[in-house]
Amino acid sequence: MRKIYTLLIIGLTLTISVAYGQSTISGKIVDANSSASLVGATAMIEGTTKGSTAGMDGSFQINNVEDGTYTINFGYLGYGEKTKTVIVSGSDVEVGTISLEESVFAFDQVVVSGTRQAEKITETPATIEIISSKDLEELPSFNPGELLSRMKGVDFIRAGVVGTGINIRGFNSNFNSKNLQVNDGRFATLIATGLPMGPLTTQVKEDIERVEVILGPNAALYGPNAHNGLVHTITKDPRSSEGTTLAVGVGNQSMLTARARHAQVINDKLSFKVTGEYTRAEEFEFADSVYIDRDGDGVKEGYEEYKLDNDIEFLRGEAALYYSVTPESDLILSWGGSNSTYLSPTNVGRNQIKDWRINQFHLRYTSNKLFAQVYHTMSKTEDTYAIDQRTKNYWAAIDGGASEAAAEESSLGNGATFADDSKRWNAEVQYHDEFGKAKVVVGSQWQRDNANSNGTYLLDNNGNDPIIINQIGVYGQVDYQFTDLFKAVVAFRGDNHEVYGFNFIPKGGLVYTVGDGAIRLTYGQGVAAPTILNMYGNLFAGLILGNAEGFTLNDGSTVEKQKVEKIQTIEVGYKGEIVENKLFLDANAYYNISKDFLSPVTVVGVATQRGDEPIADVQSGFAAYGGLVATYVNFGKVDTYGFDIGTNYYFSDKVSWSFNYSYFDYSYDENDLEENDFNGDGVVNKLDVLVNAPKHKFGTGLYFRGDKLFANTYVRWVQEYDYFSSYQIAAKTQNLSWRGTPVVEDARSTDAWNYGPLGGFVNVDIGLGYKITGVFTLSGQVTNLFDAKFREFTAAPFTGRLFSVELKAKIPAK
Repeated sequence: MRKIYTLLIIGLTLTISVAYGQSTISGKIVDANSSASLVGATAMIEGTTKGSTAGMDGSFQINNVEDGTYTINFGYLGYGEKTKTVIVSGSDVEVGTISLEESVFAFDQVVVSGTRQAEKITETPATIEIISSKDLEELPSFNPGELLSRMKGVDFIRAGVVGTGINIRGFNSNFNSKNLQVNDGRFATLIATGLPMGPLTTQVKEDIERVEVILGPNAALYGPNAHNGLVHTITKDPRSSEGTTLAVGVGNQSMLTARARHAQVINDKLSFKVTGEYTRAEEFEFADSVYIDRDGDGVKEGYEEYKLDNDIEFLRGEAALYYSVTPESDLILSWGGSNSTYLSPTNVGRNQIKDWRINQFHLRYTSNKLFAQVYHTMSKTEDTYAIDQRTKNYWAAIDGGASEAAAEESSLGNGATFADDSKRWNAEVQYHDEFGKAKVVVGSQWQRDNANSNGTYLLDNNGNDPIIINQIGVYGQVDYQFTDLFKAVVAFRGDNHEVYGFNFIPKGGLVYTVGDGAIRLTYGQGVAAPTILNMYGNLFAGLILGNAEGFTLNDGSTVEKQKVEKIQTIEVGYKGEIVENKLFLDANAYYNISKDFLSPVTVVGVATQRGDEPIADVQSGFAAYGGLVATYVNFGKVDTYGFDIGTNYYFSDKVSWSFNYSYFDYSYDENDLEENDFNGDGVVNKLDVLVNAPKHKFGTGLYFRGDKLFANTYVRWVQEYDYFSSYQIAAKTQNLSWRGTPVVEDARSTDAWNYGPLGGFVNVDIGLGYKITGVFTLSGQVTNLFDAKFREFTAAPFTGRLFSVELKAKIPAK
């Protein structure tokens, strides 16, 4: 009996011992305003790696917690953090419902793009700008790109009514693929050209949760072409954004837009969302000149673009199905598609984008430790054409005796039409975990491009031999927290490309927390990879050829095949609160070393071979050109440097003021003719390095966000600057020659008209809105309030005043 009693005591003791240290902290995390569950919100025990992620109903559960007093940190993307003190004493603890509010303060948000892991914006080792869900909701426009103009360190570009884009820290061009566009972790770039999809995107504004913009290279985690920066658009989770949104807007330039979004939770496992948009408008009146030598005397005269079509039309939409495998893991299947018609500026005049269709299919698996995705992108158009070449074809047919009807029909031949039937497969797997004080991320990405122009602009044998290129990359990152105030981040990436080989890209950063802010020091590298067009282009019957294999010229010299452009960056910055809940400062200074630039198209001479193949077998127009070739090469070494300062001052939780200023400059070795004399004239000057960026710019805005009324005004100034890109020019008169023609303002320069420098303007935007009821909101905006006439890009119209009015209905889920 004594033995039995002893065993019972031992068993009871063991039971108590096992129970001790196995308490659970649980609760629910919701939106403070809508009470919607914040799926994916985090609850972490401060000073440890122990925590949990909110499931489909917003509930979380932290298991195996020993007795003690703990501080729990609650966070969610775009929301302010909240803390709660919890005492565990031998039993489970229910903390109830934790309500998080969308962040009012710029320093109180959680971001993911800097390290591909959720972290407070002040603690990320990168300069990140944010367009929040509130910013988007108060924008009465179909185009969220409008808000990029309000970011520091960003060169915002408007090229017409719908054409908005950015460049970061110099080296802009009319064919710029150095800023990577990412949508929900998916590369959103065109397959053959590598350009950001921009207006071709499938996303609808009402489905966008936030946009994160990284300034500077981030190739260590995102791969080639996150060179100057990255724009990451993150869409809403249907489980935390149930309901239906309808928006109808009208404006000048015959603008009409209708958009819809519906999100619904079916049960505790399934939810879905669908979006759709139809938008139409008319481009600003502007007829670019096309210069043609019709008499054969070597003198070119200007002609208006033939059959110019100013109509703009977009049809786009997405659908996604979310399946909760477990409370902490999801399977997400989505589709997106678009059909777009608009005018797009290029290095050689404008392209008439006609019914360009994008389709993408995306499957993702997410959990607290594993992320995997596979997606397929398709790009298709048959009727897009180069207006410049079509105009030349038309007049050549007329001069050859063709009738008007015959000339119109033949105008779309001879290199004018661009077809595209390209496809891309991407796959990625990533593992992330915490080991003591270290957060570790490792992953691998694979990409397979299948580019097919049906013989219209690539060396693809009229579409019979599509250009297929594989590349694979591996990456890793360690985030080590030495103390509560000091952490280090080290990242690397190795990429292997079938054409331009292997590249290793490191990055490192130190972050030291000071009060409610942090000081950071980072070093990073980036690469800009040649696009498929750079490598395998075939334009104007072979006058322009891609440089994937190099050329042998008729004098025996060679042109090396193109390789990647490289950049190194050192950056120091501070981000944080200066006056409690009042003043926030975000400042950085950087120094870049760039080399081996990807050149604009340039004539290299008369070639006898492309790689090992005789040029006569490659150049379809050999009889006319005799082997004369223009292509893409690497050149130059330039140092760039600058700083960005951004401030936000909150007079109250309803009234705030922002100000940002950016300075940018560059230097190069004028005596290094071998590296920097791109045009071969024996002199190194700015026409060899083509930085194409303003030295000074600033913006300031005043915002009011009340319970019903919201309003804002924003003023932007950009110093004037000279811009050169292939045949395009925008520059003041100076003692220089560009493409064999003196640089003279308001005069013809080779095959383009020089209207004068870009920039040199003050732009004022205003917005006003009123929440009529809990469902309906009426808002409006005026862009370029005073109708100032200025150009922000070449081969594009002068920007005029734009105004729009929008009625939105947000119908909550039952």
